[in-house]
This record gives sequence, structure tokens and C-alpha cells, in this order.
Amino acid sequence: MRAFTPFIGLAAFAAAAHLPAGLASAGDSGQPSARPNARAVMICGTDAATRRAFTREHGAAPIFVTAHEALSVRVSDPAWSTPRCMTAREHARYRDAATTLAAVR
Repeated sequence: MRAFTPFIGLAAFAAAAHLPAGLASAGDSGQPSARPNARAVMICGTDAATRRAFTREHGAAPIFVTAHEALSVRVSDPAWSTPRCMTAREHARYRDAATTLAAVR
């Protein structure tokens, strides 16, 4: 059985200089509680063991988001009660889009 080793998405998403509202920036130094409306996103596998581990850890089944959904999060959106998950492929898309967005700004 594979161990559940998630990467905390907010720390991994700090590749861009400026991320959309509601997501943490590199200056948050891994403290999601510092911002009350921060929304945690984790890189998760889609296998059954990872789903069970996520459910055991967070009390709910994982909800996967796409790169587009993560980029479109607004401050006015309701807070998430549990972290959201993103596949490694979606994270690569998010990283590329966020880097491009930061380069344009």
C-alpha cells in the first residue's frame, strides 16, 4: 500500500509572483490559518488508497478541482471546509498558467 504523502498545494503553487485572490502567496510561509479565506489545494493521487487516506485525514472524500477552477477562485467565494485535491497533471497546467499570468502582470 502506498503511503499518503500529499504536497500542500498552496506551498507548491507559490511559483507565481502573484496568485489569484483567496490563494496563498510565497510570503505566507506555510501558514494557511494566517488568512481566514485561504483555500488549501493538495496534489492527490486518484487511486483508492489515496482516497481512503484523504477521507480518514479530513473526514470527507476528496473533491478534485481543475487548474481553471483554481485560477478562478475569488475572495467572495465561500470558504472550503476541507482542502481540495488536484492531480499532478492539473497542477502542471496551473503552474504554467499562473507563471504566464505573473509574467503578463
